[in-house]
Amino acid sequence: MLKLDNLSARVGEEESEKTILNGLSLEVPAGEVHAIMGPNGAGKSTLAYLLTGREGYEVTGGTATLDGKDLLAMEPEDRAAHGVFLSFQYPVEIPGVPVMTFVRTAMNAQRKARGEEEMSAPEFIKKAREIGGILNIDAEMLKRPVNVGFSGGEKKRLEIFQMMMMEPRFSILDETDSGLDIDALKTVANGVNALRSPERSMLVITHYQRLLDHIRPDKVHVLAKGRIIKSGGPELAEQLERDGYDGILGEVA
Repeated sequence: MLKLDNLSARVGEEESEKTILNGLSLEVPAGEVHAIMGPNGAGKSTLAYLLTGREGYEVTGGTATLDGKDLLAMEPEDRAAHGVFLSFQYPVEIPGVPVMTFVRTAMNAQRKARGEEEMSAPEFIKKAREIGGILNIDAEMLKRPVNVGFSGGEKKRLEIFQMMMMEPRFSILDETDSGLDIDALKTVANGVNALRSPERSMLVITHYQRLLDHIRPDKVHVLAKGRIIKSGGPELAEQLERDGYDGILGEVA
């Protein structure tokens, strides 16, 4: 589904440009969940931003395709309509825009872009209640402005709520576990696991194994200095937890 081939990128203004990705290659087949782990500054969030089309990041080489289509040639909203979703590490507040209005507008905009019928209000409310129940999100929370006054855990649960409502084909979770207590972590993981299917894939970016104890990935990749230096099964995350990144870097060197 996702294929990155020798992808290189830099960020910043001309005088302060910095190469972040340095020949990164990765494939995530349909139906699989892959985890990316790596030290600070390795390029994990840059990869997430680049794939979703955030401004300020310049591709200097390589390719990125989703379902065989050039992802980098699409505008951000076209990538979203094509099924790309990003759960932010630091979700932003949107004052004055209720959660339900925000999510329904986004869902129907994507449906329209794909030539599908809009979801009716009764259908939307029913689905929102069902998913809210899974994630311990009550009706009052859904009436509030997006992320305004939300705790860290509430913000992360709302990101997963949006993902479950949208049902994207390819989801990127950028350190969704940061700032979560163990109960919130399990709730978020349950939501992610509920979306696993042969038609969907996910890329989970994390520092810690604890999330991967609940979201069992098919593969784990170690990202360092802008490229994948090692890949393996879930046991690779356990090795990282045990030996740290220095152990892997030394082994690869």
